Amino acid sequence: MAGLSGDEGAGRASGSSPDQRLEGHRAVEPIRVLVADDDDAVRGAIARLISSTTSLELVCVAADAEEAVQLASRTHPDVALIDVRMPKGGGIRAAQGLRECSPETKILALSGASDREAVLEMLLSGAVGYLVKGDNSDLVQSIMAVGRGEGAISNEVAASVIGELSGHLERAHVQEESRRLRVERIMQVIENREITMVFQPIFDLRAGTVAGVEALARFSGDPSRTPDLWFAEAWDLGLGVELEIVAISIALEAAKLCPAGLFVAINASPGTALTTRFSELVGAREGAGKLVIELTEHAAVDDYDALTRSLAPIRGRGVRVAVDDAGAGYASLRHVLHLKPDFIKLDVSLIAGIDVDPSKLALAKRITSFASDIGTRVVAEGIETAPQLDCVMELGVDYAQGYHLGRPDPVLPADFVQRGSTTKALGL
Repeated sequence: MAGLSGDEGAGRASGSSPDQRLEGHRAVEPIRVLVADDDDAVRGAIARLISSTTSLELVCVAADAEEAVQLASRTHPDVALIDVRMPKGGGIRAAQGLRECSPETKILALSGASDREAVLEMLLSGAVGYLVKGDNSDLVQSIMAVGRGEGAISNEVAASVIGELSGHLERAHVQEESRRLRVERIMQVIENREITMVFQPIFDLRAGTVAGVEALARFSGDPSRTPDLWFAEAWDLGLGVELEIVAISIALEAAKLCPAGLFVAINASPGTALTTRFSELVGAREGAGKLVIELTEHAAVDDYDALTRSLAPIRGRGVRVAVDDAGAGYASLRHVLHLKPDFIKLDVSLIAGIDVDPSKLALAKRITSFASDIGTRVVAEGIETAPQLDCVMELGVDYAQGYHLGRPDPVLPADFVQRGSTTKALGL
């Protein structure tokens, strides 16, 4: 730092000592300061300046970001004067560490240049002030201002960053407000249980009858969008489990009206299936034998042993498990290998065009053969045409569902089996 040597201080530029210039601003207790800079000469000069100012107290000095964080965690200074470009992570690392270990410490960044990007990064990382090395006349006053909870920024960098910083803050405010509204929207659905269920029939292709139904969530609130987007947003906001639990509880209530002899498939992500709330909710229901839990989600499961343990009690009561989206990605195949499900559901992306795409037909054939070998039933979902239905029947698929066979219906009448017009839909 030019001009800082020996016992000289920043106040020399104005012809008076730092103490004389700050006479009217002295606090009862001196402001405790940590200095972090990798330049020995600069660090020593600043340390001597602070030590010579009775309104300030030098707490400790550091030569890199890690040392600054370690010392701050023990001493909790009022102000930390942090060099932006020092080793082991620089000012950004030091600022982040100080925010965690000593959140009350005010950070004053110090740099050898008015690098706009560095200025913005430091201010956005928690610094409340930014000075350029060589701007000596305001150093002590800036430390004092920061110690009082005010901001401090060198004139030569202020003009170039204030506008951009304001833009960053405005965008941050907009993002924060957007998140708040999104959370509020999901919480309204959760608290008011604003979910309805529709039921799509699942046909037994060998018996020619309706074997069960899949409960599908529908959302009536704004914005108007598909259920997968509602659940994806909830997971993004940390509310995925809460929303799924509400949907599952509503589906379980509706399942009580399902005719005897039919199973009811209910969707749950592995993340929800791992929770105690899920186990208690599903395990407490009567008629567990007619429940099928469809494990959704394309992402891989981190701990299959934990998921297996979580599902064991309800499977012991007769609840069956289906793995969804088989053929759509690697995650579903891992689910099959680890969980040994009762059902494997062929994904709609595999069924679409299966009658004209030899590669899709070959993959579906391999999955069906594998399922037969391990004693697992196969369900083809997304059947929308007669040729698709013919293909999966020729493959020996056990069950099927889709618009060609029956659309989702909000009502579960007692004569659902007869109402399904099963034999006509199957061409029998």
